[in-house]
Amino acid sequence: MNSKQLNFFASLGLISTAAIWGFAFVVVKDSLDFVPPVYMTAIRFAIAGVVLAVILNRRLFVINKNYILHGIFTGFLLGMGYITQTIGCNFTTAGKNAFLTTVYVILIPLISWPLNKKRPGFVVFASAIMALAGIGFLALRHETGGGFSMNFGDIMTLICGVFYALHIIFTARLGKDKNMLVFTVLQFLTASALAWLCAPFFDGALPLRDLAQSKVIVSMLYLGLFSSLVAFSLQNICLKYMESSLASLFLSLESVFGVLFSAVFLKERMSAIMIAGCVLIFAAITIAEQFKPKEK
Repeated sequence: MNSKQLNFFASLGLISTAAIWGFAFVVVKDSLDFVPPVYMTAIRFAIAGVVLAVILNRRLFVINKNYILHGIFTGFLLGMGYITQTIGCNFTTAGKNAFLTTVYVILIPLISWPLNKKRPGFVVFASAIMALAGIGFLALRHETGGGFSMNFGDIMTLICGVFYALHIIFTARLGKDKNMLVFTVLQFLTASALAWLCAPFFDGALPLRDLAQSKVIVSMLYLGLFSSLVAFSLQNICLKYMESSLASLFLSLESVFGVLFSAVFLKERMSAIMIAGCVLIFAAITIAEQFKPKEK
């Protein structure tokens, strides 16, 4: 298979990943009536971690102290990202949750600045301002008194974008010398353990009766097997055959899929100004990825 074919299948794989994650916003929103947000995070990553560990089997023997320490650290970031995102989805629409999440694409070069001691270019700052304007259109609701307010769900979703950015940055830095699927198992299990520890404080008792419903079982299996295990595995494999700058652009399509699926399956409606906000955020992401310096 030549490089052009590999690039095509890598692009298709990343678009598929974005579509899986986009539909996950619908599944999460639809399931929050039955499963509290932190328990949902705990269950999905427990499923993903255990199943992937069984698949990898003896390859897990490479795990050492370095793997464990780095896996716990990046898994904590991953878990916090999903916990805050899922809580956010409980207080805002799935479509807004999808678009606000993707600000991590803009945040990555800004957060990397002090870490790498490399100042981002002008385009990154311009994109960040454009994204901020888009967030304003999308997340700020005009009240009858003439002021603006941001709801709790919007704020939690923006916080989740920070954790996602940190997770991507440190996974790239710490995972260079590791088997990425083994590293992913440790992240899944850490994220699940974190959520199980936090869930009783945020969500109360585990609703076992609701978990027994067939609809909930199917939703948790989708989030665990497809949105977590399959999507992350696809992402890691495809990144081997494509520049991360272009890959991030494909992955940011999850916001578009999230809005589309939310409109189709949840009947969510967006105002003209909210659509303008979506366009601004997506344009900012596209410009930031297309015009940043090529990786060597």
